[in-house]
Amino acid sequence: MTERVRYRLRGVAAGYGARDVLRGVDLDLARGRVVALLGENGSGKTTLLKVLAGLLPPRAGELLLDGTPLARWRRDEAARRIGYLQQAFEPFFPATAVELALLGRTPRLGRLGAPAEADRRAALAALAETDATPLSSRDVREMSGGERQRVYLARVLAGEPEVLLLDEPTANLDPRHRFLVVEVARRRAEAGGLVVLSTHELDVAAAAADEAVLLRDGTVLAAGPVAGTLTGPLLSSLFGVSACVTEGPDGRPLVSLARPAAG
Repeated sequence: MTERVRYRLRGVAAGYGARDVLRGVDLDLARGRVVALLGENGSGKTTLLKVLAGLLPPRAGELLLDGTPLARWRRDEAARRIGYLQQAFEPFFPATAVELALLGRTPRLGRLGAPAEADRRAALAALAETDATPLSSRDVREMSGGERQRVYLARVLAGEPEVLLLDEPTANLDPRHRFLVVEVARRRAEAGGLVVLSTHELDVAAAAADEAVLLRDGTVLAAGPVAGTLTGPLLSSLFGVSACVTEGPDGRPLVSLARPAAG
């Protein structure tokens, strides 16, 4: 195993109850990369992120993090390495943006469990990175969906994880803040981190990702660099639409979609 590979999955299956959602997943996910998970609703994107986060144990196969089975990692050690942003949810308790961001520091708190000044600085820096500083003192229950999404992302960033697992991080965001998320992902990867994000927004995937994993019915249709995965034929097959991919001025793919021709 090369030193750059953070996750190695071989023959991974996972699901809920009697139903398998993922089957036979083989992947290598490396440091310094942004990886986009693409697929229709129910294709297994969220389930794969939960498996990578250690929240859903595989039913079969091998899942390694830095060469060690993820199940053998101590929970606190894994929590310091892995930051997981779940899909947007409604807050059910009063908390300001700063208080929520500070919760992201929990895996790094000292033995007394009380935030220090360094923890507060990290929380404030994360809020600044997601353009959420103006929301610092506001109750998250009074925010719009997009504002909450930026605060939830700040909470994950505040923990300074080496791996970011982001489930639809651009949901509810306006165009400017969608591309702010792209910039956050790129910075983390360029600093040597691994970012795995799910999205239905192909422009976000094209702008952010080095690699893509295309999921269909819980199996991997294609995986690898975006030059070979974000292609018209593959995207057309995956989503059942007509996809056209061209090269943008920055060398990244530009994806346009249209309804398939009748008949």
